[in-house]
Amino acid sequence: MKKFLFVLGLISNLIAGERIVALSPSLNEIVFALGSGKDIVANTLHSDYPEESKNILKVGGYSTISLEKILLSKPTLVFTQDYDEKLLKNLESLNLNYYSFKTDNLESIQNTILKIGNILNKQSRAEAIIEEINTNLDSLKNIIKDKKIMVVISPRLDLNRSVYISGNNLYFNDIIKYSGNKNAYQSKSKSQPVVNIEKIINMNPDIVVLLAPFMHSQSLTKEQLKSSWKKLPINASKSDNIYVIDKDYAGIPSNRVNYFIQDFKKILENVKHK
Repeated sequence: MKKFLFVLGLISNLIAGERIVALSPSLNEIVFALGSGKDIVANTLHSDYPEESKNILKVGGYSTISLEKILLSKPTLVFTQDYDEKLLKNLESLNLNYYSFKTDNLESIQNTILKIGNILNKQSRAEAIIEEINTNLDSLKNIIKDKKIMVVISPRLDLNRSVYISGNNLYFNDIIKYSGNKNAYQSKSKSQPVVNIEKIINMNPDIVVLLAPFMHSQSLTKEQLKSSWKKLPINASKSDNIYVIDKDYAGIPSNRVNYFIQDFKKILENVKHK
């Protein structure tokens, strides 16, 4: 009888699968995209896609991760970003089976998808996602060329305050380069670029893309966000090439980068046909 119960327990564990804690929205989305979302037992406050992510136990935000809640979820796998050294040391000290990943540029996003696919035995699905990303990237070629493009992260109505833009180490920069254009901001620094009006005017972007997934919760319109930019003496305002991407995936480095690439392609085509 004991032998039977032992075997039954092994079978139950195999059927149950992994117990995954995903400590960032991007990693949460990747696990779901690979078909293992049902195995996520905990994620973070901003992990709200797909819809069922909202009902999963929350263990904190970007800088407020609760180790106690992670332990209570009894994970067999913990997926986290590599930038929080203190968190990584804590996970190690607790002897948790954790993996850390980069998701800053396109290469690291693709590598993360493949690595998680290997860990979860979802290699075929991971390879299909990568193929889709590469196909979408190829579709950007030869639409327009040599334009200076600025991607603005969480744009504000008041341009007299600090403006956060994409630097040269993020996937936005990679996508711009794939399209045959260039980032209006050029620097070897890996830090988050913060610029003012004077610097924006000096860079003189031909196209400005405002990433504003928050605008609906703040009851803002696209025209309100664009209004301050239209007043600047830059090529983008003179040619009416200021665009807003208001989707919730704007700025999340996951498999949904595919959607951003598709939106970016529409912007390039719009500029071409003006």
